[in-house]
Amino acid sequence: MINKLTVFVLNKNKKPLDTTCPARARQLLKSGEAVIYKKYPFTVRLRHLVKSNTKEYRLKIDYGSRYTGLAILQDNNVIWLGQLHHRIDIKKRLDDRRMYRRNRRNRKTRYRKPKFLNRGNKQKGWIPPSLQSRIDNIGNWTNKLIKLCPIKYISYENCKFDSQLMQNPNISGVEYQQGTLMGYEIREYLLEKFHHKCAYCGKEGVLLEIEHIIPKSRGGTNRISNLTIACHECNQKKNNKTAKEFGYLNIQNQAKQSLKDCALVNSTRWKVYEVLKATKLDVECGTGALTKMNRINIGLLKDHHFDACCIGKSTPNELNFKTDEVLYIKVKGRGSRRRVILNKYGFPRGYYARQKMFYGFMSGDMVKATVPKGKYKGIWYGQIACRKNGYFDIKNNKGKRIVQGISHKYYKILQRFDGYSYERREIDMYNSSRS
Repeated sequence: MINKLTVFVLNKNKKPLDTTCPARARQLLKSGEAVIYKKYPFTVRLRHLVKSNTKEYRLKIDYGSRYTGLAILQDNNVIWLGQLHHRIDIKKRLDDRRMYRRNRRNRKTRYRKPKFLNRGNKQKGWIPPSLQSRIDNIGNWTNKLIKLCPIKYISYENCKFDSQLMQNPNISGVEYQQGTLMGYEIREYLLEKFHHKCAYCGKEGVLLEIEHIIPKSRGGTNRISNLTIACHECNQKKNNKTAKEFGYLNIQNQAKQSLKDCALVNSTRWKVYEVLKATKLDVECGTGALTKMNRINIGLLKDHHFDACCIGKSTPNELNFKTDEVLYIKVKGRGSRRRVILNKYGFPRGYYARQKMFYGFMSGDMVKATVPKGKYKGIWYGQIACRKNGYFDIKNNKGKRIVQGISHKYYKILQRFDGYSYERREIDMYNSSRS
């Protein structure tokens, strides 16, 4: 298959024009009529002023807690695909910082008066930083793409996950309306749920005990979905086994899986909608069921960028893919203001440099390294990791070092660090990368 890539085009005043193909972009660059504006996503800027736009484009957004699918369509043509990987380490980093500060206070090794009182004065509509990050990422990329492509419409999957149905698909009636423990104590709820019978042997009319499906000694919790009711004999016989090991896989499956991802989307979906409405473009909302139906009818595999193509009633019956690449965008952030490198116990093991730029480079820049000789002879691409001595490393999209200790003289900037890392991959029409 011939590699196809959509090139975004800007005029002299950086206003978006109709997209073009790589062949036409090469002609413009070779003749000097255009210059490269961005590498990711690839964009050229014309040296002369052009105002005409003949096509209408639609941006489609499939919002997820970990990954957000992006797609740009022009009629039934898919011209660009992207997948945004959100940060999932913010909560852990905040917890670590809190632990380090608490330990420092307890050791009484340092005391500093607070600069200001920042407790209990949160503004209306405040949400945790881990959630706000996802909203900001979608808003930033929506605005970025609007500046690169003359987008007129937005389609957004604004779906609500029903956590009760996800835990118990057969729930209905009063139990669904009132919730899990409405009007019940735990023991009474379990007796009602399992019809006053032992969940394992089915005995009735005997003393029943509360029992953990996954024992606490094996990592189980006291949450209601990990509890069942059993007679004394079965409880003793089961001992330290899980329900699956005891021969009751169906009961094991009742242990509730974490639903924090669906809770995250439920709590931020309208915030994302408000950010999209702020662009003053027409926003179409679609449901998850409609997206799935469109994807199945078109014959696409389950993946975030394919889901994005199928959002809303505006989805055509057939899609023509003008691109065979997906741009994977990983949110990296812009570093932190801390200057001390800590070990896993919270003690200093080194110090960061006071400067960000070294010989014209900054950690995170996308670079090309042409090494003429030595162990790493060849051409290398990736993100740079700077050092004071001028000998830098190159990391791939996963943060693994692939080149170490190469002089800054051999590096060339491809794109300045903007808080994201990029990787282009071919579309896999036969194997889904995520389910």
